[in-house]
Amino acid sequence: MAQFAWQARAASGEILKGVMVAENVAAVEKRLRAQQLNPQKISKKLSLSFGSGVEATELVKFVRQFATMIDAGLPLVQCLDILGNQEENPVLKAALIDIKQTVEQGATFSDALKRHPKIFDDLFTNLVHAGEVGGILDTILNRLATYIEKNVKLKRQVRGALSYPITVVGIMVIVMFVLLTWVIPAFEAMFAEFGAKDALPAITKMVIGISNSFVNYLPLVILGGGGLVFGAGQFYRRPAGKKFVHKLILTLPVLGPTMKKITVARFSRTLGTLLSSGVPILDAVEIVARSAGNVVVEEGLMFCRSKISEGRNLADPLAELKMFPGMVVQMVAVGEQTGALDQMLTKIADFYEDETDVAVASLTSMLEPIMMVLIGGVVGVVLVSMYLPIFSLAGNIKTE
Repeated sequence: MAQFAWQARAASGEILKGVMVAENVAAVEKRLRAQQLNPQKISKKLSLSFGSGVEATELVKFVRQFATMIDAGLPLVQCLDILGNQEENPVLKAALIDIKQTVEQGATFSDALKRHPKIFDDLFTNLVHAGEVGGILDTILNRLATYIEKNVKLKRQVRGALSYPITVVGIMVIVMFVLLTWVIPAFEAMFAEFGAKDALPAITKMVIGISNSFVNYLPLVILGGGGLVFGAGQFYRRPAGKKFVHKLILTLPVLGPTMKKITVARFSRTLGTLLSSGVPILDAVEIVARSAGNVVVEEGLMFCRSKISEGRNLADPLAELKMFPGMVVQMVAVGEQTGALDQMLTKIADFYEDETDVAVASLTSMLEPIMMVLIGGVVGVVLVSMYLPIFSLAGNIKTE
């Protein structure tokens, strides 16, 4: 699918312009002629944006407004027309116009949404389909908006859990670069000026040697660092590499427990939302697996799906994975036995979202002193090694 800017003449002679998402120019021409428009100019729009180009907050606003209009009894096409005309985001605006035109041609709303998978993922389209079939589209849309808002919160917590240690390590690298490149060589020049270079303490000579090696081989260090980053990126792009990294994140001593809580919260919220909306459990588990954001979790959930397809319940394969806490497995089992699995999953999600808030705050408070001690220790060793000779020189001058 691509975006095409078009210009066409209406039967009244009026010149109309717009943007359409289609497979090719021929498809655009066909759809314009179906609307009694004579195509004059069609050109493919070049897109340089990454991702969907639509923020989660913009999507939530659209879904909330759409649900309100549907609940008020407005026809689907009219809702899409109003929201498409008033939308400020050009990507979402073009998508809504295309969806409106597709629905007018006889397609269902969910099928029209599937033409824009970068904006409306499988979870979104499956929930909308369930709402269409059950005649509760406005209720489903409100659930969708709530889900998106909570999912955004979880993503922010993931970034919060990962960004602090990455930031501190980055600052430490910058500080060490400055010390090794400028500060230590300045002290070395001063020691040479006082003629004390040969009488320096062992720790001072060691630090100066490290600095000299770093400065002398700086191009190689930069190339090596760049090669390391590139190699890590290539390794992560491979399925085995991505799986290794994702498994490592879940098993790290401090970060791992927090990431597991986030995983449980996302799994419970997503699956609960899908099941409460009438999506079949096999489809729901597959959607949850694809949206897990972790290869290890995705493989585990697909294993659960295969067992469910064989006639087993969800709790037993979850217990076999040993990826989810025992309390979660027990609550899922109770939910299945009572026929209220969606409600039980919602309660689990609420609990673990609160737990995640506490875990992220605790993680930050735990990492902060560790990182500060690490940076302080490295900088302290460098400073002590540089000032020891100065104190020695000052003592000699005072004695003389």
